[in-house]
Amino acid sequence: MTESLAEIYKKYFEIYPQVDEAPEQLAEVYRLRFQVYCVENPFEDSSHHPDGLEKDPFDDCSIHSLLVHRQTSLTAGTVRLVLPSEDNPALALPINQLCREPLLNDLNLLPRSTLAEVSRFAVSKNFRRRLGEASSPSGVSTEWHEAQAREQGRKIPHLCLGLIQALVGNSYKYGVTHWSAVMEPALLRMLKRVGIHFINSGPLIEYHGWRQPCYAELAPMLSQVKLERPDVWELITDDGRYGQ
Repeated sequence: MTESLAEIYKKYFEIYPQVDEAPEQLAEVYRLRFQVYCVENPFEDSSHHPDGLEKDPFDDCSIHSLLVHRQTSLTAGTVRLVLPSEDNPALALPINQLCREPLLNDLNLLPRSTLAEVSRFAVSKNFRRRLGEASSPSGVSTEWHEAQAREQGRKIPHLCLGLIQALVGNSYKYGVTHWSAVMEPALLRMLKRVGIHFINSGPLIEYHGWRQPCYAELAPMLSQVKLERPDVWELITDDGRYGQ
């Protein structure tokens, strides 16, 4: 019997959707972010993080996820979901510090109390180098798209999908219905290729390179994934555990 995409992925990676109460794993999150955002790509000033842990004020209201390579136990990737403030739903998300698009304040489109932000999407350079993707913090580059054009598929599904699974699971756990994000265009193209569609919420902005402000409504997004790529849907919903 042919293995499913989800089965193949689980052979290679362990997904830890929430490590906030696990100090050692949470420190791994911050260490990887320092490596990716301060060393490999000097987007953040390393002198502001002398302990080698990249943090910011939004971490206190975020759910942090970790991806670990099973065979080596090495940290492969991380992402956080910045939740709306329970005490102050009007508190701005990171995207509001970068964008002033009116759409972001349309409460009918993006209900503030259930809107969270996908942020600090990072993949270890050790894995990105192996896959020819070392030029991008998210592990998705022009080289990745060119490889996809040459091949019908890849034996190992892209690392990012495990982080998406963590985001989906945490969203259902915490009642999040919509995501906002500021993403690399290459990452958005990769996600679209596997059926995960975000909607642009404004023009490209210059922020550590060109980035696309965007959003997604979770339920219809997952329905579209199931229609276009049921194998990917099975993986990111943990075999249908989320998104019913």
